[in-house]
Amino acid sequence: MSQASQDLDEGDESYQATGPLLISKLQEAGIHANDIKKLSDAGLNTVESVAFTPKKALIAIKGISEQKADKILAEAQKIVPLGFQSATEVHARRSELVHITTGSKQLDALLGGGIETGAITEMFGEFRTGKSQICHTLAVTCQLPVSMGGGEGKCLYIDTEGTFRPVRLLAVAERYGLNGEEVLDNVAYARAYNADHQNQLLTSASALMSESSGRGELSSRQNHLGKFLRTLQRLADEFGIAVVITNQVMSNPDAAAGPYAGNEKKPIGGNIIAHASTTRLQLKKARGTTRTCKIYDSPCLPEMEAQFAILSSGIGDPEEES
Repeated sequence: MSQASQDLDEGDESYQATGPLLISKLQEAGIHANDIKKLSDAGLNTVESVAFTPKKALIAIKGISEQKADKILAEAQKIVPLGFQSATEVHARRSELVHITTGSKQLDALLGGGIETGAITEMFGEFRTGKSQICHTLAVTCQLPVSMGGGEGKCLYIDTEGTFRPVRLLAVAERYGLNGEEVLDNVAYARAYNADHQNQLLTSASALMSESSGRGELSSRQNHLGKFLRTLQRLADEFGIAVVITNQVMSNPDAAAGPYAGNEKKPIGGNIIAHASTTRLQLKKARGTTRTCKIYDSPCLPEMEAQFAILSSGIGDPEEES
């Protein structure tokens, strides 16, 4: 769900004035074009992405020596300062953040205005709790004007379970009076088949936005997950996009004996996903098409609940049901 994947038809100059700086900017600082191409081929398409990358990772790119890495980082960090800021500056920047409407007024109120851009929002719950339906709705609402709760952007939708249905987008588009064909054109979809493929898709996503069961296996999965989440956070920081991920739950065998006896299910992924997610939402079934969303963890939102409904036209409030 993208604030920063704005329609670039308005011209690259206006985009560059407000968005991330394309990596070609480094050529003006004396970085050779061949080295810039190597960085781009490695998935680093903006000056910000280079500035955020550890030196060790740059040296791992074929053809980038330690000396070159030092020069590249020095020039990138001149363009994108990474030092201290005053709290006033941080507050001013955060006050400009766009929130993407979920389609439900109650859910938006719970989230302080909707899904926050520049951050990772995790939704977890059992099957049929509304995770995919919220994602389908957000794929459309992120395209709305800011005045209507949108981001005037586009959507990159990575599907790991094969649940994506374009017909749902058309129903949501009709509800908001949007052209269905244009809405579908503004959603870039990819089916992810494994962890490596997911990471490849994120590398492609960066380029798209800048243009327009044993312990051993568990450790490997956690490493893949950590890399995936770090890349997502980098994209959120770099492009100011709203990142929404869905997660499954597993039984918590210790719940009955512990202080959280009422919470018999917990999200998978452990501490890695817990630390990577800015806001964590727990979804549960209620009566009929009504679902409950609880703030499970957030740096600024209180631990409260709200109800929403799964409608034929996407996510809405329970009283909207006919």
